[in-house]
Amino acid sequence: MEIGKQQIIDFLKKRGDGDKAGQAESDLPDQVDTERDSGLLGKLGINPKDLMGKIPGLGGIGG
Repeated sequence: MEIGKQQIIDFLKKRGDGDKAGQAESDLPDQVDTERDSGLLGKLGINPKDLMGKIPGLGGIGG
């Protein structure tokens, strides 16, 4: 699944991880592939499955 980098940055900021949001800004590509970039997401403390339902438009309820 592909997710825009800004959506991930916003997700991190919303959960109070400003430092990791800054790291994501510099480390992630503009379009993040959850499989290809799973290592980078892991360094940011993000499990791609956790993004489902937490980022609008990714198939979950809420956001």
